[in-house]
Amino acid sequence: MSQLIIFLAQYFIVIDLLLAGIYVIYLFKNKKTIFIKLAKLSILSLPISYLSAKILQHVINDPRPFVVNHAIKPLFAHAPDNGFPSDHTLLTMTVAAIIFSYNRKLGILLALFSLVIGFARVAAGVHHSLDIIGAAVIAIAATALSFFVLQYIAGKKEDKSIKLHNK
Repeated sequence: MSQLIIFLAQYFIVIDLLLAGIYVIYLFKNKKTIFIKLAKLSILSLPISYLSAKILQHVINDPRPFVVNHAIKPLFAHAPDNGFPSDHTLLTMTVAAIIFSYNRKLGILLALFSLVIGFARVAAGVHHSLDIIGAAVIAIAATALSFFVLQYIAGKKEDKSIKLHNK
């Protein structure tokens, strides 16, 4: 069982991101308009998610389980730094939220994968549940904010082109 937890906690991220990558390649080859929207959302969401996490990391200090409770032995070596938020969950959940904006079924699948990765890291003794939930909330909020900003900008551009055509 511990080998499965280690695989999910450390290596399942590759499968998650590979699946997202295959979808992006499909969009690039077949649906350029959606690919461009997805690229714009990614360019905005990923940095906002990352920067938000870095800021909150200085506000919320959540030492890793094995640091707080020396009876907990992690299943793999990890630095004894602040565990909030989980970087693995932050990245995979941000990607899931981005994909969800254009493909709900795949986005939900990737979000479930992200939670599996996150909670495997809890089971491995390197994160608390708060680290996983916090990362998921940051990822979803950053992507939602980015989506609405891009929608607003697109609406403004559309308004300008309508005004130009009506003159």
